[in-house]
Amino acid sequence: MMQSQAEDVDGYLAEVPDERKEALTRLRELCRAELQGFTEVMAYGMPAYERDGVGEIGFASQKRYISFYLLRSDVREAFAERLAGHDMGKGCLRFRRPEKIDFALLRDLLRATAAGPGKIC
Repeated sequence: MMQSQAEDVDGYLAEVPDERKEALTRLRELCRAELQGFTEVMAYGMPAYERDGVGEIGFASQKRYISFYLLRSDVREAFAERLAGHDMGKGCLRFRRPEKIDFALLRDLLRATAAGPGKIC
């Protein structure tokens, strides 16, 4: 999927391939449940969650994987042991198949993010 031109997350989810729709919808629901006080927006063509106008979390359906953007370096450092072995970029966690998404890990990362502000990478 190229960078989406959707105006909102509902529009974004309507565009994703059927085989990813359920997983991305579940991820959105998890973000909305755990990130109280955050604003759901579209940023850089993907769903993102901002606190006080600063993006801290995002996700996207990429060509070869689903990306979960964790923009808080302090949270990544705190979870370094649990993140070891996962396909990671500088600020994202990549899942090649929807069924391989570790929702328990993502929930814990979201909870740690929501607990308080921190340094954005």
